[in-house]
Amino acid sequence: MVNGHWAIEAQGLWKEYGSTRVLQDVSLTVAPGEGLVLLGPNGAGKTTLLKILATLIRPTAGLVRIAGYELRRDADAIRRHVGLLAHGSYLYEDLTAVENLQFFATLHGLAVRKGDLLRALGDVDLGGDADQRVREFSLGMKRRLAFARLGLQRPRVLLLDEPFAGLDQQGIKRVEDSLTAFKEEGAAVLMVTHNLGHGLAMADRVAILAAGRVAVERNRHGLDPEALSALYTTHTGDR
Repeated sequence: MVNGHWAIEAQGLWKEYGSTRVLQDVSLTVAPGEGLVLLGPNGAGKTTLLKILATLIRPTAGLVRIAGYELRRDADAIRRHVGLLAHGSYLYEDLTAVENLQFFATLHGLAVRKGDLLRALGDVDLGGDADQRVREFSLGMKRRLAFARLGLQRPRVLLLDEPFAGLDQQGIKRVEDSLTAFKEEGAAVLMVTHNLGHGLAMADRVAILAAGRVAVERNRHGLDPEALSALYTTHTGDR
């Protein structure tokens, strides 16, 4: 915990759009240096939960604290500590890779030098593509560039939506190594993924969201891919 606080804490979260309930009484915590992997079928509410924790939308009811800050009072402070890797890359297609990083750094008030930007690109195997426009990048390259922004920010909380999408095996290994380094530095990681194998590899704990509720939460210890798959099917009916 951070100064006696969880890095991520959600208590009794509800999210409704009119008569549609997307989240129903969701509670979870993630400690500094811990990885919680959130699994669930499409429509379970996973992305909605990430958006709430990232301050992009407000819950209908419930409490959220990130790095000790309460969402309803301190959203701006939360944003300074959260790094979000959304399903879309949100990159500027007409800027080069290094220009995208510079723009991100300026937007977030990060004091960086050109060498820092190039180092962040090198960490995700894009050092040779620094001056290439992003519109020429493959999906996997865009995903790695989006991850390079987190390397500049060094957030205390990482919220990741399908971080391995579009990556080849080398890219997956790079992201796994980076996430391990973030956790070793004390960052809390909440990852949403459909990939049970990659999710299990990065997890300290696993939670399964079904129909807007946390159906089950388990410690990673003792869970192998087969056991996790059986647990997933039991609680979601999804194979």
